[in-house]
Amino acid sequence: MGLGGCIVLMAVGAILTFATDWHMEGVNLDLVGIILMIVGLIGVATFSGIHRRRRMVVPPTTVVEEDHHHVRDGYGI
Repeated sequence: MGLGGCIVLMAVGAILTFATDWHMEGVNLDLVGIILMIVGLIGVATFSGIHRRRRMVVPPTTVVEEDHHHVRDGYGI
């Protein structure tokens, strides 16, 4: 799950918690929304931690190309 999926989880959780007045038998939608928001936050934290490790700054390396002049003496050497 990427960053977009985590944000969607948080948005759906916020909608279920704060913007709905549904009452389902045996399901507490406020609790489900809070759980979705927490899972989304954990996902964002995990994704940003992994992304930060991938973006480590590596100093540039200098590539030196040497020209090798091969002298052929007719014998394939």
